[in-house]
Amino acid sequence: MKVDILVAEIGSTTTVVNAFSGIKDPCPSFIGQGQAPTSVLEGDVNIGLLSAIEDLRRNLKADSIEYSELFATSSAAGGLKMTVHGLVFDMTVRAAKEAALGAGANIKSITAGKLRNTDLKKIEEIKPNIILIAGGVDYGERDTALYNSEMIAKLDLQIPVIYAGNIENHEEVKELFKGKKSELYIVDNVYPRIDELNIEPTRKVIQNVFEKHIIHAPGMEKIRELVTGPIIPTPGAVMEAAKLLYEDIGDLVVIDVGGATTDVHSVTEGSEEITRMQINPEPTAKRTVEGDLGVYVNMKNIVDLIGKEELARDLDLTIDKLEAVIENHTPIPENDLDTAFTEKLTLSAAVTAVKRHAGRLRHLYGPGGKKTIAEGKDLTNIKYIIGTGGALTRLPNRVDILKEIPRSNKGNELLPNTEAEILVDNYYIMASLGVMSINYPEAALKLLKESLKI
Repeated sequence: MKVDILVAEIGSTTTVVNAFSGIKDPCPSFIGQGQAPTSVLEGDVNIGLLSAIEDLRRNLKADSIEYSELFATSSAAGGLKMTVHGLVFDMTVRAAKEAALGAGANIKSITAGKLRNTDLKKIEEIKPNIILIAGGVDYGERDTALYNSEMIAKLDLQIPVIYAGNIENHEEVKELFKGKKSELYIVDNVYPRIDELNIEPTRKVIQNVFEKHIIHAPGMEKIRELVTGPIIPTPGAVMEAAKLLYEDIGDLVVIDVGGATTDVHSVTEGSEEITRMQINPEPTAKRTVEGDLGVYVNMKNIVDLIGKEELARDLDLTIDKLEAVIENHTPIPENDLDTAFTEKLTLSAAVTAVKRHAGRLRHLYGPGGKKTIAEGKDLTNIKYIIGTGGALTRLPNRVDILKEIPRSNKGNELLPNTEAEILVDNYYIMASLGVMSINYPEAALKLLKESLKI
């Protein structure tokens, strides 16, 4: 069988391939899906990719699978590790963090102000894939970003460095990294003026650096030889799909509850009313990663969050029987009880993650009386709540789980309203379409709307 495009999602545990045809036609189609364990431990992720393609062939009952183009997303080898270093946390550091997370990075260290010896030692211990330096609005404070650049240059690590601070420092930063092992990328300031974020240029460079430098999983160099299009971090691909969809249907939030983490992507400028109350700017497209909320690897964290007594009561179990369910929990539910247990975990993970992602209203009291301010991301204008990932595309009560997000509002939280429509990525192809959209945005949008049934 000949297909136009295969998109491989190479995860830390599973590799999935999605097949698409008619990409240049008015009605592109999703043909089918195959999956296999990611073969990092076997020393070559290519083995897992070929096994996933073989699974696709069996699912399609085809003699063979031929394709014109192969794209890929990857979170294998622990994903994209970054450290972020800026001037003031509430300003440039936060802007740099938004850029990194939006590109699909996992941030392992954040510092504000001049780097100390302990910070430099931590960078060496983390061995990040990328180091991001920010600091100072354009034509403002220069010394901190220059000092941090000098300290990181002296480490002479073979790690790409992105400078996204005060533009007055560009020539000095170039001089500092001359002859060093680090490849230097200089981009526009992530925080060029007070109350203005400019994170898209940094996001794009992070994804380019990922593709060029960060193919560290065993065998990924072979994948690079096979792939005809881009390779980007899987969470970054979901963000690309979310932004593409936003341009067509409006404000939205995407939730992906996984085995180890729960990711939330929102694309909205918020309401005018809340914007007037904001004390700090927020990006239109924002991603947060909750590394403690997962329904398999981090399952016990969610159990503790809910409480065993409440969980046992909701499932109509004794504590002893609940302990047995916890002990025998598998990545994919194998019976009705485990499905119900996983749904409780997914509900808690989704609601908690969105609450952490969203902002809230605060009341301040002073001589002039009460003043209300808004902190964080405003989701009140969200029109669509979208579920993707294994749990929120496969569990029977996935729609009811997503409906609980706006219902959970305690009154001061900037969560979506109950009028928001629930959509599900039924084919589980959102990340694949995100990477496809780089070359084929129109086809990707049509396929995405078909999966969401809109």
